[in-house]
Amino acid sequence: MLPTGGFDRAELAQRRRDRALEADETLRELFAKATADGGGSGLVLVAVGGYGRSELSPFSDLDVVLLHEPGLDEDHVRVVAESIWYPLWNDNVALDHSVRDTVQMREAAATDHRAAMGMLDARAVAGDSELVTTLRSEVLADWRREARTRVQEVREARRARIERSGWLAHSAVPDLKESGGGLRDSVILRALVATWLIDVPHEESESLRNSLLDVRDALHEASGRRVERLDAELIPEVARLLDMGAEQLDLHTRQLGRRIAHLSSLAWRRIDRAVAPTRKPKISATGPVVTRLAEGVGLLDGEVIVMQRADPAIDPELALRAAAVAARDGHPLSAGSAARLARAMGEMHDPWPKSSTRLMVDLLTAGPGLIPVWDELDFAGVIDRWLPEWESVRLRGSSSPVHSFTVDRHSLETCVFAAEVQRDVARPDLLAVSALLHDIGKGVDGDHSVEGEPMAVSIATRWGFDADDAATIGRLVRWHLLLPTIATRRDIEDPSTAANVAEVVESADFLELLAALSASDAQATGSAAWTTWRRGLIEGLVAKTQAELDDAVATPDAQAYEGWPAGVPIPDYGATGPADFTLEIEAHKDGSLLTVVTSDRRGVMADLAGAIALTGLEVRSARTVTLGDAAVSLWEVSRADVDANRLSERIRPALAGEIDLAARLELKPTEDAVGSRIRILDRLSETATLLEVRAHDRRGLVWTVCHEIASLDLSIRSAHMSTYGTEVRDVFYVVDADGNRLDDAAGEQLRDRVAAALG
Repeated sequence: MLPTGGFDRAELAQRRRDRALEADETLRELFAKATADGGGSGLVLVAVGGYGRSELSPFSDLDVVLLHEPGLDEDHVRVVAESIWYPLWNDNVALDHSVRDTVQMREAAATDHRAAMGMLDARAVAGDSELVTTLRSEVLADWRREARTRVQEVREARRARIERSGWLAHSAVPDLKESGGGLRDSVILRALVATWLIDVPHEESESLRNSLLDVRDALHEASGRRVERLDAELIPEVARLLDMGAEQLDLHTRQLGRRIAHLSSLAWRRIDRAVAPTRKPKISATGPVVTRLAEGVGLLDGEVIVMQRADPAIDPELALRAAAVAARDGHPLSAGSAARLARAMGEMHDPWPKSSTRLMVDLLTAGPGLIPVWDELDFAGVIDRWLPEWESVRLRGSSSPVHSFTVDRHSLETCVFAAEVQRDVARPDLLAVSALLHDIGKGVDGDHSVEGEPMAVSIATRWGFDADDAATIGRLVRWHLLLPTIATRRDIEDPSTAANVAEVVESADFLELLAALSASDAQATGSAAWTTWRRGLIEGLVAKTQAELDDAVATPDAQAYEGWPAGVPIPDYGATGPADFTLEIEAHKDGSLLTVVTSDRRGVMADLAGAIALTGLEVRSARTVTLGDAAVSLWEVSRADVDANRLSERIRPALAGEIDLAARLELKPTEDAVGSRIRILDRLSETATLLEVRAHDRRGLVWTVCHEIASLDLSIRSAHMSTYGTEVRDVFYVVDADGNRLDDAAGEQLRDRVAAALG
């Protein structure tokens, strides 16, 4: 039994060695009996794998090879083997055995990386130890010589294993051996170091594996059999054997897996650099040349780094920029840079500036690239600076059996799924933040939806969202279980069901967000939460609720000035507008507001959008209105130091038709797998046709849409363009040559032309 009343790591490790010694004695006795007639020459019993490392848990298999010289009499070898194996089987010893000569063993190691790694830890138990010493040296030499190709076999097998078994730190039921960050990963670290391509912190790596072996020893004792999965019902007894509380054990085990996984990630990055094709590094007088990705952020050796001269103490937004760029581009974030940011970053303003809010949205909507970057920052301690509430859900297991992940990892997975449907909603920023925070209430006592609402409002407010947006995020957290609960427990064909849901959601926009959040949450939970049946019920309820809301909404008419920012005056140039154009620039938050007034004509919006794009300015939002013959447009751009003369020099020739905007602003291909969403919003105006564009933001996108509208001899009465992270949400109020709403055929033609232009 394990020691009780105290957690003695040294004693637990000694017990593993004692089990190995006991097995050694048994095997030596059996070998001696089997070769008592003097037939032991050229034979040796070899312990490999965990047994070779003397790391036997109470019910571990004995991994044993009967190794012999080539050409030894096969019948004799078979008799010796059976004389050893049968007594062990009779005693119910779990045995993983094989019989090979040294040539076969070396060939097996050359074709099977697991056999090779087992031989790296091989030791002689009984017989001719020189055979083992020689073979191990040969296998190690082969391993090092062929390391650049062999490590790829290891990587692929590891990837497949983790797909099956998940991550030790985040799986609902972790597998101590097979999960990412588990015992097998820690053994792989030893094998990677043995290649001589890299090194890892040896003392820490060994300590982590031994601590995880302590947990496995207790798990074997608690279950009375060989088992690797830390099931919830076994945790109390395992914790008792290790003199811990149940929650303490769960967190302790996950933290071990988290650190082993982190060491593994660093090791594989180093492997990638070591095996990459040799290329001459770019060196300047001050050191390696770093590719600039953003202010203070660069790319070096395939990793996103914080540049040496950047100072996170005076630029706390630097961490957000580095994270957003790394997640968006799919590059790993340097562990050293993450540690530096955690150590030195200054305090964020409360509330955050809009630029910081946008960067957080960029990070949360990056898709799969979010998870490794967030994990790196979380390990370093940066996430606690942004989101102190994260501590209460970090590595926290879920009480629901349908959940595949811990609360923190589930929340990140929800963000990934939400990024896939962000084009289905008008406000992808609100969806992204609510996806991250929807279970934040699980870190406190009470109903997590109820408790999470004020927490989410507080966080969103701190992150720079205005009161209305923060309240919407809070409501999404509060009601994120509404649709699946009602859909699976009520009759959705009963008209009162949809009516009741409509009373809660209140608007089509909120229903759209809630439906996207519910789907993302369910998919991140696991297959049992998003079956075809459940999905059909939820989507049916959403459709019926939408119909209920449609019946209750009056059809509004869009005014020419609709959406113009409050407090921003509209210049008045009478009925004709200026002879040339006027440009006014003023500071706005962390960027600039550009007010441009021109004479109104078909295509003027496209020309202005093209001119602004050519200057390299990033448009965050735009509004335009028509007043008589004057077109007044307001453009919010990201740069704070816009040069009025330079911009005017771009606008003037663009308005005069002297620039080939089509050639200069050809849309670049995008890896966007979702595709642009182009819709005609029929019910929202009686005097104009509303064209909605939801797409991935790209240089020249606004010009492309405006150009297509003008090419159909149509006019833009007003336009409302907004950017949320990398997503644009643009609405154009379009009229025909007579100033009237388009008929159905013309509306469909417009939609198809814009969709084709955006690819």
